[in-house]
Amino acid sequence: MSDIKQIEDIFLKLIASTKNIDDLESIRIKALGKKGEVTKLMKTISLMEEEERRTKAPLLNALKDKIIQNIEKKKLSINTDILNEKISTEWLDISRPSRSWQKGKIHPISQVTEEIVEIFSDLGFSIAEGPQIESDWYNFDALNIPPEHPARQEFDTFYIEKLKNKIGEPNVLRTHTSPVQIRHMEKNNGVPCRIIVPGKVFRSDYDQTHTPMFNQLEGLAIDKDINMGHLKWTLEEFCRVFFDIDDVVLRFRSSHFPFTEPSAEVDIKCSWDDGLLKLGQGESWLEILGSGMVHPNVLMACNVDPLVYQGFAFGMGIDRLAMLKYGIPDLRSFLIVIFVG
Repeated sequence: MSDIKQIEDIFLKLIASTKNIDDLESIRIKALGKKGEVTKLMKTISLMEEEERRTKAPLLNALKDKIIQNIEKKKLSINTDILNEKISTEWLDISRPSRSWQKGKIHPISQVTEEIVEIFSDLGFSIAEGPQIESDWYNFDALNIPPEHPARQEFDTFYIEKLKNKIGEPNVLRTHTSPVQIRHMEKNNGVPCRIIVPGKVFRSDYDQTHTPMFNQLEGLAIDKDINMGHLKWTLEEFCRVFFDIDDVVLRFRSSHFPFTEPSAEVDIKCSWDDGLLKLGQGESWLEILGSGMVHPNVLMACNVDPLVYQGFAFGMGIDRLAMLKYGIPDLRSFLIVIFVG
């Protein structure tokens, strides 16, 4: 017992006399480390006779707890002294203005996407989402795109290598957001529906007006009594609000898309004055999106009866609409990354 008392006195004096955290840590290791004095004594408990263990074990545990408590108290005291010294020697003028810092802004693509989604939400459309890596079935076959179609060639589409015997495995970066139409209509109660599908799409193309990855928004409305007039009204309302043109004039040109019949390209009336584009006036036309009535083959691919249901679909490039709205001449400007040191 005298050994325990002697060790206690030694370490408590050392703790009381130390002046910094590093010395205090050294004392802790000497006492409680793997090879510390107190640790050595604690290891002897298992070797003691039962009577001796009953006497010494509580004393050793009390010694250990006392050293830990004194170390924590001393650490708090030292840190308090350091803080007080720092406060007394340092001075800060809190009335000085803070350092200037640059605020970030919403990317034009994100801003335009939010605007488009809000407009179509007001028209009763909900948002649907799907994977960016698709199978041939969802990206092409179910959308009535035949095997010989140019869009399925490698010069236009990014393919991912399939595993052996994995026929339905996702293997293509989606070339449009239209596969989400199929996934939505496949669900129970998938129709009737009114959905929009904003998202990234990928095509093997790169120039002033094309990038390998761009943003697209798909729209789909399916019900029992939908016709081309509903499509025309929907797109006119969207353009009127988005471009802030009260008397918007659109032209629907006959076209061909495998997944719609009839199909139509949509142009907006515009003018070019000294190279400046003005929408909603003039005698020129500018193509802004594609649209049409959903092809019966697409409905049947989703187990939807085309004799009961019909509807319209449209697709627009969000990047292109942002360029038109904000007068951005080069699509690649959206991809410039600025590093601030």
